[in-house]
Amino acid sequence: MSGLGKHSYFNRSFNTIRAVLAIGAVAAMSVTAVRAADDVTEGQILRALAPKKPLTRSLSMTPPAEAAPSAAETRFVDSLRNRPTRSLSTGERQQIAAIVKDKPNIDLEITFEYNSAKIGRKARPAVEALGKALTNPELKGSTFLVAGHTDAAGSDAYNQELSERRADAVKGYLVSQFGIPATDLVTVGYGESRLKLPDAPNDPANRRVQVVNMQNKTTASK
Repeated sequence: MSGLGKHSYFNRSFNTIRAVLAIGAVAAMSVTAVRAADDVTEGQILRALAPKKPLTRSLSMTPPAEAAPSAAETRFVDSLRNRPTRSLSTGERQQIAAIVKDKPNIDLEITFEYNSAKIGRKARPAVEALGKALTNPELKGSTFLVAGHTDAAGSDAYNQELSERRADAVKGYLVSQFGIPATDLVTVGYGESRLKLPDAPNDPANRRVQVVNMQNKTTASK
């Protein structure tokens, strides 16, 4: 191989190695971003639970606030305050689900241990982020639903009871650690009746807690 040929060959090899290293660096950055995205933040929760404002045709007009709940809805929500989670009837759980269907919400994949309602080390960061968000001035004073869910392993009755204990555990932590008034947190358990992944009923992602902004502090008083 001539000197010129060797020079060209080494240039091509060096460029190939540099390209491979660059691709590897991008891949590593992508993995880091995905892993970081797995950790829910206070900001993400704030954005998810903030009241939705409808669009208006005029850009000069201030968008109206989220519509205030009806008097019947307000009475029903007020009747739930300080109610023991286990005292809710099937009909009341269904009514709650209907009320919160279109309200701001977020699913938190709080990693409860299998068959447990204990908030362990792995679960604590998500609950801490939730507590900070709910005490943020943007949300503080609103009424929130804390709904517990399980996967489909086990009996319906057992999963219903477990989901109630998980919702109560999160509420208890928020009240004791963040000073959120107990009356601002309504808890409900849905067991395995509302799976996040119906096609994978035993997937751990089904063991979650959903938080919903039921009555925003600015609209509930109108």
